[in-house]
Amino acid sequence: MKRWSWMPLGLVGLSVLGTALLVGCASSGAPGASAEPTEWQTAVDETDARKRARTRLALATGYYENGQYTVALDELKKSIQIDPTLGDSYMLGGLIYMALGDTALAESHFQRALSVNPRDPDAMHNLGWLLCQKGQYAQAQAQFERAAAIPTYQGRAKTLMAQGICQARAGQAPQAEATLMRSYELDAGNPVTAYNLALLLFQRGDLSRAQFYIRRLNNGEMANAQSLWLGIKVERGLNDRRAMEQLAAQLRRRFPQSLELVAYEQGRFNE
Repeated sequence: MKRWSWMPLGLVGLSVLGTALLVGCASSGAPGASAEPTEWQTAVDETDARKRARTRLALATGYYENGQYTVALDELKKSIQIDPTLGDSYMLGGLIYMALGDTALAESHFQRALSVNPRDPDAMHNLGWLLCQKGQYAQAQAQFERAAAIPTYQGRAKTLMAQGICQARAGQAPQAEATLMRSYELDAGNPVTAYNLALLLFQRGDLSRAQFYIRRLNNGEMANAQSLWLGIKVERGLNDRRAMEQLAAQLRRRFPQSLELVAYEQGRFNE
């Protein structure tokens, strides 16, 4: 039975691993040389060291995705030894150290990724989420804003989602609602955004709007025990017993071993 986390890991991931990176135009040559058009650099132009580093990085990524963090770390260290200028290696290092619970080394690796590529929005996002986890909300906010401000950034909706959740944690409910709404407008199909927006509205007592977002989520394929349980509490607050019982039936049928079903059956609606 597939489950996914409602709370974002906040880690954009390494979407470019194993692919060529466009690194911009090459230098125009020595001073005084005639200016000629230069080619974009692709995988063909990569040095043997860069290619070997990517191979090690691909191995490290596979081990990381399988939960073999120490083995992944061994391969990652080899990648960095071969080519210490490959920013993706530091990104993966940050993810591995977060998985291992070492936030200091995770932060160091995300910072190294940014030292290699100061305009990497994925690194900004990941660093921002790490800082949020550490309770450094102002610093996290700055990183999220830097990432979202980059015009070519394709992950703006995810960053706004993480930023909104971080603002909610910081007790900034109005700002969190506005940010989550912006994320939802960019990607209404993201269940994490929908859930956290509905949860925030529920906590603020805006039950009708919470009902709108949580119903849309629960009527789709991405509903899980957490979303059904939130839906039950919203419908209970609106005194819609029929909708409440329908959601409870789904929860019982689809997630019979869930903690949410236990809470429902024990009547722990205020938790």
